[in-house]
Amino acid sequence: MTDIIKKTYKIKNRHGDNLNTDIRYPSNADKDFKLPVVILFHGFKGFKDWGCFPYMMEKITAEGFCTVAFNFSYNGTGDDKKDHSDFTRLDLFAKNTFSRELDDAGSLIDYLFENAGELNIDTDRITLLGHSRGGGTAILKAAEDKRINRLIVLSSVCNFDRYSDVLKSKWKGTGYFEVLNSRTNQVMRMNYTLIEDLEKNKERLNIQNAISRLEIPTLIIHGTQDITVDYSNAEDLFSRSNKELTSLKLIDNTGHTFGAVHPYEGSSKALEEVISLIINFIK
Repeated sequence: MTDIIKKTYKIKNRHGDNLNTDIRYPSNADKDFKLPVVILFHGFKGFKDWGCFPYMMEKITAEGFCTVAFNFSYNGTGDDKKDHSDFTRLDLFAKNTFSRELDDAGSLIDYLFENAGELNIDTDRITLLGHSRGGGTAILKAAEDKRINRLIVLSSVCNFDRYSDVLKSKWKGTGYFEVLNSRTNQVMRMNYTLIEDLEKNKERLNIQNAISRLEIPTLIIHGTQDITVDYSNAEDLFSRSNKELTSLKLIDNTGHTFGAVHPYEGSSKALEEVISLIINFIK
């Protein structure tokens, strides 16, 4: 594989919070040639260094791309670990919202455009790559930001409002809802402000409407054994999309992360297929 150069940045969002970001380049890149860009959006309880993400970004980078992987500002990982993979800021995780993540994405893209010369990137070739909840965010950002040229979503949700009325009623009563992180055994709290954000920003956060408005090449990839986000989500997204510009690829015998785990234990047949699909699509 081509040697990869990785540079780490603390990019500020519009509120002054850090977006811990890794930008990778192929070491043999021609300095007179501006590189197309692929930006990774991680999902719920995710982070830029989760499992296969660094491996995936390196494989894409080696094909002649600049890749950008970042942590959403309130994803809960904080700033104090080199790989930013420990959830040390559960207070921030509790206050996170869908709109905040969408705004974070905008801040990151603004930074890339403002520093395009120094970063040596081609701002006419920007691809968003989102996984799970990050897939939904990527769809929304691509629909509201005309600077995005291509979109790829992996195991994406088709709707952020995935909570029953009974749950939301209890959630409102206590002011928070708790989920267990089975990897770290941490109980992670989400404040009711998450639901208030959904209700206040229904139009902006409507993934199904957003994908129906997209007029850029789009690739939807999903495993048929995904028990976290059923592949019917992918079929729903595809059904609402521009079929002349959108492709749907369902991968049999694999789940939400295509066989990858954290800490990373190596690739899988399904993951290699996903990476090949991504590279062929963006090239």
